[in-house]
Amino acid sequence: MSNLPPQCKNLSVHVESILQLIQQEPSLRSQDITSVKLSLDKAISPKFEIVFAGAFSAGKSMLINALLERELLYSAEGHATGTECKIEYAPADAERVVLTFLSEVEIREQAISLCQELGFNTVANINQSDVIDLLRQGCEAIIQQEGGESKSERAKQAKALILLLEGYITNRDRIKTVNNATYSMEQFNFTNLKEAAGYARRGSNSAVLKRIEYYCYHPLLQDGNVIIDTPGIDAPVEKDAQLTYNKIQDSDTSAVVCVLKPAAAGDLTKEETELLEMMRGNAGIRDRVFYIFNRIDETWYNTQLRQRLEDLINGQFRDSKRVYKTSGLLGFYGSQIKQTNRLDRFGLDSVFAESVKGLDGREEIPQFVYAFNNYCVSSGKLSPSQFRISLNGFETPNENYVRILDEQGILLINQLIQDSGIEEFRTAITRYLTEEKRPQLFKNLADDLEDICINLKKHYQSSQRDLDSQPREIETMKAQELQRLNQQLQQVGRDFSQHITDEVNGLINNSCEEFESDFRQLQTRMIRRLDELLDTFSVANAYRRATVSHPRNATAPLLAILVEAFYYLANQLEDILIESCEQLIANLFQRLIDKLQKSEYYRQLYRLLGNDGGIEQQVKVIEKQVTQVLVSAASIECDRFVRESPRFYDEGTFSIYQFRQTLQQTSQGYDAESVVEAEPAIRQLLKLDFEPKVSHTIRKSFRQTINQTLKTQLLPMAEQQADHILQQYPYARAYLEATLEQEAAEKIANNQRLLGVVEQKIEDYNGAVSDINNCLQAMQLYEHLLPIIDVISFNDVVVADEVVEV
Repeated sequence: MSNLPPQCKNLSVHVESILQLIQQEPSLRSQDITSVKLSLDKAISPKFEIVFAGAFSAGKSMLINALLERELLYSAEGHATGTECKIEYAPADAERVVLTFLSEVEIREQAISLCQELGFNTVANINQSDVIDLLRQGCEAIIQQEGGESKSERAKQAKALILLLEGYITNRDRIKTVNNATYSMEQFNFTNLKEAAGYARRGSNSAVLKRIEYYCYHPLLQDGNVIIDTPGIDAPVEKDAQLTYNKIQDSDTSAVVCVLKPAAAGDLTKEETELLEMMRGNAGIRDRVFYIFNRIDETWYNTQLRQRLEDLINGQFRDSKRVYKTSGLLGFYGSQIKQTNRLDRFGLDSVFAESVKGLDGREEIPQFVYAFNNYCVSSGKLSPSQFRISLNGFETPNENYVRILDEQGILLINQLIQDSGIEEFRTAITRYLTEEKRPQLFKNLADDLEDICINLKKHYQSSQRDLDSQPREIETMKAQELQRLNQQLQQVGRDFSQHITDEVNGLINNSCEEFESDFRQLQTRMIRRLDELLDTFSVANAYRRATVSHPRNATAPLLAILVEAFYYLANQLEDILIESCEQLIANLFQRLIDKLQKSEYYRQLYRLLGNDGGIEQQVKVIEKQVTQVLVSAASIECDRFVRESPRFYDEGTFSIYQFRQTLQQTSQGYDAESVVEAEPAIRQLLKLDFEPKVSHTIRKSFRQTINQTLKTQLLPMAEQQADHILQQYPYARAYLEATLEQEAAEKIANNQRLLGVVEQKIEDYNGAVSDINNCLQAMQLYEHLLPIIDVISFNDVVVADEVVEV
């Protein structure tokens, strides 16, 4: 914004200083500073964009025309193309217009969309004159069928298609195929804004314009205010509607005039509800929203519609301060016909000259004339004693309009403008933009900064207080450190014990990914080893071992083969389980020692004792004990594999069936050959028995054994070691006394350095805040000044701070 007070010229530098200070404090970095940056951008931005948004035919363009009391924007019934209009300030002698046209591709897309709505065949090529003629004839037929171009939605769409095609034909030499062409008004040989605006306002020209930038003189546009008119949020061409939604979400948008249609429709549409939600999601808008219920005149003739509107406002908008009911049509044209008289039939031959021309030479009736006549006789707004008005059936609406104005004069026009609500809205938005806007933007910035400043102030005062309370003499510092020694040892012991407890809980709850990976490796090795043993099991070798054990016998039964197999498999699985278990525990304790050595309490213990107090040695002792316990448990677990599974011989199971089939095969002879031939069947029999036993071990029983062993070994050790650390006080005291003098001197020096750093930050903070407060005072925002840190007397600061908090 222009013309900022001199005290605010470097506002952004001072605010950035505050934000840099908070980023320097690790404990405060998490504070969100997004709102401060947005508020700062709004406060110092040279422009303040006010977006008019709403559904098509809600009256946005008419409302802007009424607000500026100039007919700048095209306004007509039906869909008003995807034109974004921007209106900025310019001196009276420098008014101008910049026009940007749609591309041929975009025009074709709109034509196709309108043709689909009207039920026409898809447009193949809008450059073919016969196609355009057919479409125009079809649209004119629809308008006649509907009784006029404004009589129905279908007629409005037909009129919109006619304007689009006419605009394309008229401006074909200015329209590019793919790109958007931009022209200044001088390239059109326009000499002033009125001529350029007249061209852009013409329906056919407006239909093919993508963007219009007006630079005109009006007090409302001073101080960087920019008015932006957007396409309807329910436009048939989806990308036109998206243009408005994108603008609402744009961080450059500072305020929104939300033009709603419930005055004509009764309720909010789905698109209007989405628009309201999207506005609330843009932190750059905040509460800077004007809710305009336009076309209020339609409720004057419908009691039910009027009551629904009042219920909506009193319900959903009861907490909104800026709610207005307007009729842009009556308000704008009411202000325009003030300058007319009977000679030009009160604007029919000037203001409404274009809309009065009919297709067949007959005089059309402007929309305003219908609305004016209804207002005069049916609205109930006019006092019968002050305005005696009649509507004659033998006169045309235009003739009634001229006669009524000729009889009633300027009093009726003034009453019309007052009842339209436009003056109330213009007064409110003018007051906001010229008086309230800038102080409110700076107030928002101050409010957003306040939390940051309070947190910084408390942090600096707390740091200063802590550093100031530290001893400044070496002997005093040494005494304090020795006093704290017992407490520090106790805390180290607690931290160690808690660390071990957390590690054990993580193992038991399966939340240690490295341990889980190692245990899965153990499971995999057991399963793979069982498969290898079964695949390579030799019945001949087992038969040989059985006969060697009984030298008097030349043969061996199947059961002897199975006995040898059970012992062999169990012993081999025991070896692999012990080996895997030892590796599992070795990895676990290596990781545990690594974590211990990296912990803060471990480093603190070295500072206090010069060693780790025996922690690492004790952990290695526990590692050996855990390994011994688990090796023994693994031996016991695998020793049980020698016995058959409880259900191995149950009737009806596949295992007993397989056993009988194998027994029948091996009993066919007495030599080794009959047994060796049954090797596949014997392997299958062993698989049926061993797979469930091994699965139970690695998936259920042995994991529980590991968990219980770790818990019973590690937790008592942690408690004993914590107590042992506390008992090291005499050694810690002797060790500290030897090194404490130098450490105390370094700590005092460091405290003084840190105190100097804090004091410098306080000075930087106070400098930035003082300059920001000077700016706020210049804006007369005395109740929103930011807190200063008093550094005259530290004790006074503490007392003052406590009083404020109480």
